[in-house]
Amino acid sequence: MPMFDMPMFDLHLLKRALPERHALAASITLGFLSGASAVGQAWLLSTVIDRVFLRGARLPQVLPWLLGALGVMALRVMFTWMGELMANRVALRVKQDMREAVFAHLLALGPAYARGERTGELTAATVEGIEALEAYFSQYLPQLAVAALVPATILLVVFPIDGLSGLVFLLTAPLIPVFMALIGQTTDALTRKQYDRLGRLSAHFLDTLQGLTTLKLLGQSRRQSEVVGAVSNEYRQATMEVLKVAFLSALVLEMVATLSTAIVAVEIGLRLLYGRMGFQPALLILILAPEFYLPLRMLGLRFHPAAAGVSAARRLFEILAVPLPKPVVSGQAATPGTIAGRSSGLGDVTWRRLMFKDVHVAFPDGRQALRGASFEIPALQKTALVGPTGAGKSTIAQLILRFIEADQGAITLDGRLLEEIDVSLWRSQIAWVPQTPHLFHDTIAANLRLARPEASEAELVKAAGQAHLHEFVMSLPQGYATMVGEDGARLSGGQAQRLALARAFLKNAPFLIMDEPTSRVDPELEALLQATTEDLVGGRTVLIIAHRLNTVRQADQIIVLADGKVAEQGSHATLLRQRGPYYQLLTAGIP
Repeated sequence: MPMFDMPMFDLHLLKRALPERHALAASITLGFLSGASAVGQAWLLSTVIDRVFLRGARLPQVLPWLLGALGVMALRVMFTWMGELMANRVALRVKQDMREAVFAHLLALGPAYARGERTGELTAATVEGIEALEAYFSQYLPQLAVAALVPATILLVVFPIDGLSGLVFLLTAPLIPVFMALIGQTTDALTRKQYDRLGRLSAHFLDTLQGLTTLKLLGQSRRQSEVVGAVSNEYRQATMEVLKVAFLSALVLEMVATLSTAIVAVEIGLRLLYGRMGFQPALLILILAPEFYLPLRMLGLRFHPAAAGVSAARRLFEILAVPLPKPVVSGQAATPGTIAGRSSGLGDVTWRRLMFKDVHVAFPDGRQALRGASFEIPALQKTALVGPTGAGKSTIAQLILRFIEADQGAITLDGRLLEEIDVSLWRSQIAWVPQTPHLFHDTIAANLRLARPEASEAELVKAAGQAHLHEFVMSLPQGYATMVGEDGARLSGGQAQRLALARAFLKNAPFLIMDEPTSRVDPELEALLQATTEDLVGGRTVLIIAHRLNTVRQADQIIVLADGKVAEQGSHATLLRQRGPYYQLLTAGIP
């Protein structure tokens, strides 16, 4: 990105600073006052030196001028400190707003988007990437304005005093931005490469840590450590390339500024030698020469840290640009009593059927997940989805949960489009028990309360007891205050599944989606959970994603999926008599 080129991307970043525009304006103003005070400081110092050196003035005669110079120096320090303070406030607020916006967007996108991304890379973007924005807003952006205002102010002072020196300033000043622009293009490309390497390193390192147990079992841990080392080396090389350009640019900018100052000093010295210029104005301009180039040099030094923030922001804006699920299009938002199979408690049925009509869904790579699926999920009945892997079972669950939207077709609730119902309200009426539940690095109680944050201790104990989890929890030293580790690292698969079932009991939602909740437990515990699962599904609309066909025999209807379409549907007995795909799956033992 050239130094003084302001493409649309930079405008996106500037918009993020609009809520703190007053603080940003104050930071720029204070930076300008700090630079402008250098003019007063130079004038006072040149006056004192002229009176002492040429006119023989003594200390009492120049003491007011010296005190004035000290006062201006103190003001300059204060302006600089306050300007940095305001700039840091802008950066802090922008980072906070960006962090909230990105996290809110990721939550709105749902797990369907997150599953398509690498967790480590997303973490690097949302943590390290947002932190990298600080240099852009606290250093580069205010300095960009100061680099334009302060040299212009010094030119306005110098031209009336000495036109030739002002002309030298005017002709040499553009050299610094030109070199910065040339180096900035290289810096932008190298910084992007460095940030991409950081994303790869973060993603691969996290993937390796999460799969460390499996790698050890397969004897591949040493090989993966070599791969992590290779990726780390790539990131090191990319970082060193950025640093080489940064040091080169610092050398070039210092050289240009030094040569420009030397030109001013030579032309002033020659005219001073031949008596064509007074001592005091010559000294004033000579003192102002470094101050004239200083804002431009500082801009170049602060560009490189800011470039890292810009590269990180590109990724953040890519995340924010991902379209969200369709919002509510009707002004009449549905209420819990009108969108669920039952209202709060065990009230009357208020909807009759959830319909899929010619629904098509494609993966981002173009593969078809559903190819015109049409079926009905009646209220207060148990519906089972069966079919081989990749048939579209999980895609249907994601459509119902509004994690993704259909590309074609319609999903209706008693004739009303599902997308017209407020998504958060709709999800509040659904309890979802996935096959592999996600548990956070928190206590067992906190993980249970994800279902209902306001639940009491007694309600937690009751739900855990219904899922046959309470005895296990009480056997732990800290009981419900025990930390489970990230993704339930300290729990077995069966224990994590029982915790997910306890969440469903705690939520007591009218619509239940179950992804084979007993598939990860031993046969003895499975038999024990079958009875409690029947209690859980009683009086609810239930959708079961079946991986083992012996668990769907009691379903009111079975929908058989094949290649993204409904191959057949009916009860267990009916489908057996038809000897179609369901019969073939059952006899072949395909899950």
